[in-house]
Amino acid sequence: MDELNELVSVIENTYVRKAREEGQKIVGYACLSTPREIFDAAGIFPYRIKALSNTETEMADAHLSRFNCGFCRSCLQLGLDGTYDFLDGLVETNGCDHLRGMFENWQYVTPRSFFHYLRVPHLTDEDSMEWFRGELEMLVEALEKHFDVIINEENLQASIKTQDQITEKLRHIYESRWEKEIKVPGSEIMALTVAEGSMPPADYSRLLDEYLEVIRKRKPLKTRARIFMGGAATDEVELITALEELGGIMVADSFCFGGRLFRRKSSADDTLLRLVEMYLNNLLCPRMFMDYESRKSFIKDMIQKSGAEGAVLFHNKFCDLHGIENVQIRLDLEKEGMPVLLLEKEYGAEADIGRLKTRVQAFLERLKR
Repeated sequence: MDELNELVSVIENTYVRKAREEGQKIVGYACLSTPREIFDAAGIFPYRIKALSNTETEMADAHLSRFNCGFCRSCLQLGLDGTYDFLDGLVETNGCDHLRGMFENWQYVTPRSFFHYLRVPHLTDEDSMEWFRGELEMLVEALEKHFDVIINEENLQASIKTQDQITEKLRHIYESRWEKEIKVPGSEIMALTVAEGSMPPADYSRLLDEYLEVIRKRKPLKTRARIFMGGAATDEVELITALEELGGIMVADSFCFGGRLFRRKSSADDTLLRLVEMYLNNLLCPRMFMDYESRKSFIKDMIQKSGAEGAVLFHNKFCDLHGIENVQIRLDLEKEGMPVLLLEKEYGAEADIGRLKTRVQAFLERLKR
């Protein structure tokens, strides 16, 4: 657990430092739509950009308005203040306007020699799939040309297989909370998913094996209620820990650092098309047009399988996508008798935790727990 705690408390962890010492290139990305298998196949360290509850945004606010998402502003701050200077490049995606603003201001102020814009479709029809395949081809070509590497079919297939194995281990841990006795708090699940984008696959697989041994020896947690949580992008492990201390355990979620990480496998013969189907078909984000029913079905399925007794839906202040969608999700869940609590929050703000805990405490009492 000490290693896991370090991985969710510092940006430049021991694996990053080791990669730098060995001369390995490190490229930052932020969105789940970015296939890390491509980087792994190239021998490049893909690092998922995060802020780890950083609340200092003074430098970022000079370039990105305070009417933008706090998570994006916090990530930008770390890009501008030198925290992310270990990155050799950035891969931007059009997840939302706030995310694009973060990437483009970062590159404008402290440019990296490698900067690639991976355009992700907003639809999942046949034309969009083919278009995204072309985008992945351009990403492969850009990485090969800039870093003087070769991404061959054999290495790419091996990377996909490795990630599939890792996903199955993580899924086993994730779903262990659905048993009658809960041994894994949701905060530790978020810690594991945050760590996933901070270390090499082989080391992450080992970490999961060690964690499985730890939880096998644990006694069940005392639980007032099983809670589903979801909403905007957040890596705030401390927030989930604080809320779970009230007795409601997060047994399932739809966070980017969480339940959305799991991808159904694809049987496509074409390797890049396999990645397209794995990532685009499982991108359960409000940015995807005409796909609300899939996201609603995913949430309802998670609630049913986990036995959740209530749902808490977050959105970071000024997050248009989740702020709007959470209202519709709430209406649909409440029609089926599921109690729902909507929470707007500042990203990483310790001063906000008292208000959030009060709201969650009242919600647990509403559930008569």
